Amino acid sequence: MELRERILRLALENAVEHGGKALLDPVLRRVAGEFPDLRQRLRELVPLVEEILSEINLLSPEEQRKRLEELGGRAVREKRERRKGLPDLPNVEKYERVVTRFAPNPNGPLHLGHVRAALLSYEYARMYGGKFILRFEDTNPANAKEEMYGMIKEDLEWLGIRWDEEFYQSDRLELYYRMAERLLEEGKAYVCSCKAEEFREKRDRGLPCPCRELPPQEQLERWRGMKEGGYGEEEAVLRLKTDLKHPNPAVRDWPAFRVVEAPHPRVGRKYRVWPLYNFSVSIDDHEMGITHVIRGKEHEVNEERQRFLFRLLGWEYPTVVQYGRLTLAGSKLSKTEIVRAVEKGELKGYDDVRLGTLSALRRRGFLPESVRRVILEVGLTPVDSSLSWESLEAQNRKLVDDLALRYFFVPSGVWVRVRNAPELREVELPLHPSHPERGKRRLPLLYREGCLLVLLSPEDLRNLKEGEVFRLKDLMNVSLLSLSPPEAEFRGLELLPGIPKVQWVSGDPVKVKVLKPDGTVEEGWGEPALRGVKVGEILQFERYGFVRVEETGKEISVVFGHR
Repeated sequence: MELRERILRLALENAVEHGGKALLDPVLRRVAGEFPDLRQRLRELVPLVEEILSEINLLSPEEQRKRLEELGGRAVREKRERRKGLPDLPNVEKYERVVTRFAPNPNGPLHLGHVRAALLSYEYARMYGGKFILRFEDTNPANAKEEMYGMIKEDLEWLGIRWDEEFYQSDRLELYYRMAERLLEEGKAYVCSCKAEEFREKRDRGLPCPCRELPPQEQLERWRGMKEGGYGEEEAVLRLKTDLKHPNPAVRDWPAFRVVEAPHPRVGRKYRVWPLYNFSVSIDDHEMGITHVIRGKEHEVNEERQRFLFRLLGWEYPTVVQYGRLTLAGSKLSKTEIVRAVEKGELKGYDDVRLGTLSALRRRGFLPESVRRVILEVGLTPVDSSLSWESLEAQNRKLVDDLALRYFFVPSGVWVRVRNAPELREVELPLHPSHPERGKRRLPLLYREGCLLVLLSPEDLRNLKEGEVFRLKDLMNVSLLSLSPPEAEFRGLELLPGIPKVQWVSGDPVKVKVLKPDGTVEEGWGEPALRGVKVGEILQFERYGFVRVEETGKEISVVFGHR
């Protein structure tokens, strides 16, 4: 798209949104936000923008809309939509357009703690008709993992998150280098070759190290040495000149660049000097026009560091909205722990059902909407929160109960002879009790030597007493005659109130393996209709729980979700 056409589209959007009159300053701000490559040229673009404004402000609102549609722009900015549980963002009136971002490090899988930042940032961008950016913060070649880029995007898409722009910090090293050199030239940064413990000792006393006072030209020479191999790992870092008397030593002259010899999964060995988190984040938040940073309160020290860099460069810091830490009770949430356990073989993958990763939840049959609901219910609360599995399961149950078809499954399975049972070929049961339109399933009955044979769970049998009457669910009433050998006797077809009910399987059973949340496998038998289910389908094994189908064939493998 030509430069004039790009600006024309944004100016028309501004005019349509404000009653037919576009204004210079808002259009310039939008140009800077939409096209970071033009940000340094705003002053020289003013005459062109003014010319475009004088042209479109003469058009009627209807003509403006028509021109905008021809250019493919937004006819009307999305009306602000409140999200349940989300308070208004502060300082929205300061900005032409709300721009948020989710910036994952591709060093491990996403878990519920990360999802909070992603969902809140995305929902607020939607709430204000703004822009949402996905930015991979992959400036540590030693821990960036190639498979994580795709896995993270897959998880976000599963959650229904759609981003407007996508960036990789590993593609932006030249920009970071230019900013570093500007700071060195202006005497606002320096290359430090002190040993770490020597620097720390001086920093803690509020004293400068010898490298700090070297002239800019020498600093630039040292910088070239870092890039060209004159320094090895841990032999030199680029530091910002902050405040050596700052009450928090971690903020004093913090490191912005270091040497990393490890190859990067995306750019190989093209670079050996890499920015540290606070430097690259600051540059990108400014260059990408981020207006609101939504993040955990554990970043408070990082925010102090970043504000120093913004001040050194003469930039305005974005609005920060903080929330408390979120954990999932009883689940490992540390990416480092998860990656280490997978690499050691202690976990079977990032979707191991013992984890709280999104891929593990998806594997167990949790729907994305259940995750969205629990996260948005927690919202922006500043206090630390712990999600219980019960709350997540309750939300998912509300969603899957209406979707999941019903089947019988008997864990382990013990054959029980039922004497005097009427000879019926099969019983027909609804696939879903609330939706007869979904059809029925047929459960064939097996008879031997005049007795009905049914598979029952050993646990159900242990809970019954000899002589007790119970119901084979949706079939008949029987009384237990003995446990060894397991035998029962027919007691009628009519439904009796107050007696125990047990699920059963009889003719042509199918072998079923259930992977449980603790990693164990429970085997049993299911009704023959299970041979028709599909991989990925979520079912309810009656009186057992919701499961997701993982494999089909002679045997059926499912993953247990919850009761």
